[in-house]
Amino acid sequence: MKLLAIDASSLVASVAVLEDNTLIGEYTTNYKKTHSQTLLPMIDALSSMIDLDLGSLDAIAVTKGPGSFTGLRIGSATAKGLALALKKPIVPVATVDSMAYNFYHTEDLILPMMDARRNQVYTGIYQAKGEEVETLVCQCATGLFDILEKGVSLAKENDTGLILLGDGVAAYDQEIKDFMKEQGVSWSYAPAHLSRQRAASLGVCAARLYREGKYLDGMDYQPEYLRVSQAERERAEKAKV
Repeated sequence: MKLLAIDASSLVASVAVLEDNTLIGEYTTNYKKTHSQTLLPMIDALSSMIDLDLGSLDAIAVTKGPGSFTGLRIGSATAKGLALALKKPIVPVATVDSMAYNFYHTEDLILPMMDARRNQVYTGIYQAKGEEVETLVCQCATGLFDILEKGVSLAKENDTGLILLGDGVAAYDQEIKDFMKEQGVSWSYAPAHLSRQRAASLGVCAARLYREGKYLDGMDYQPEYLRVSQAERERAEKAKV
């Protein structure tokens, strides 16, 4: 089984190709350029580097959300265009689910947090079970302290620590430190190479879903934003006036 994985859900742009249990190539950037500028050139560069025939792919994996509205649209359009042109299925994966796959064989609970602004994060809570990752709290948009309290509660219940990752960590660094110092559980931030989205992790998660038959025709795929966009919120507020 050969997968092309595409993640454009945040500032990070990442593409990877996996074949069976082998990562063939990965290209990741975390820089202030729009994904419309970078994503297709990254796929082309990676394909050239590894002599990839796109027709040999079995599926296209993509993060379906949550995340940046613009990034998700660009990533989804790219995946959908490739899937339709190549007549391949799409394997959609929740962004925070794929981030949890950065960690295997850890006893600590995994708490990805993406900055959703307004003191909210896109998040979930996960626990590694051998080569699988079990979902303890499904992806959601919620308050920073709400998910931290839930994470602490589950860590105490399971007698584990917490690993925090994602751009929400940087956005709310001091708030997190102030909250966690009084909670009585061990915790840590993920190191730099595991702290953001990686298409390789997305691909591993997607491969499991593909084997379980959890994929879609390109025409049927739509991203999941979890929240309405700022423009939609502002329009709704104006309509109330």
